Order: sequence, then C-alpha cells, then structure tokens
Amino acid sequence: MAIHRSLVIFAIVALMVPAISLATDFVVGDDYGWTLGINYEEWAKDKQFFVGDTLVFTYNATFHNVYKVNGDDFQSCTVPSNNSLVFSTGNDTFKLATTGNEWYVCGVIGHCDLGMKLNITVVDGTGPAAAPSAA
Repeated sequence: MAIHRSLVIFAIVALMVPAISLATDFVVGDDYGWTLGINYEEWAKDKQFFVGDTLVFTYNATFHNVYKVNGDDFQSCTVPSNNSLVFSTGNDTFKLATTGNEWYVCGVIGHCDLGMKLNITVVDGTGPAAAPSAA
C-alpha cells in the first residue's frame, strides 16, 4: 500500500514539473537590451508570453529606466509622477503573474516617444511543451 501511495505522489509530481520548468525568461530586446533604436513591437510580435514567464530589462542605468504603466499612459508616453514606480537598476525583472496586457516605458524624457516602450499580452497556460521522448 505504501508503494502504491508513493507511486501516485511521484506521478503527480512528475506531471507538475514540466509545467513549472517551462517558464521562460525573456530578455527584452534580446542582445540589444532595453535601449533606443529597437522596435519593441516587432521584437514582441512573434513571442507568446505566459503567466509565470519573466521579462528581463537589461540596460545602462545611467541613460535609461523602466516604468510599468497602464494603457493610457503607454499610448500617451506619460510617465507616472510617483518616482517609487521607477525601476532603474539596469537589470530589472518582472514576473508575469496575471493574464492581460502589460505596458512598459522608459521614463527618460523623449525616449518613449522615440519608441522605447513595450506592450505585451500575457495568456494563461504554459509555453510550448517539448516533444515527448520515445520510450
């Protein structure tokens, strides 16, 4: 009986592990990072973002920062007046915890207007599963 219970627990854990390990860390802008001159709409268009994934913003903190904003502020490139909302380490991460739209802008004057902004849609589920291996 104890062996049967252990097998059931093992099976449950084995089924959960692939879902947990499929979360993806997306480096925004890939090798270029978060900087001017990158089309972030183009960068994001072929990517699927799932709950549990992480966005990683890498940039020179002397010249850039990241604000997570709402859709209206994104459209108008309005930076929140609350400076506690700024992320400015040069290596900021955002765990995608809920479904829906997420908006990010650089708060340095003029940078958002020059295209330094990112809009993504986060969906429920997990990323593409690896092909099953032959037994």
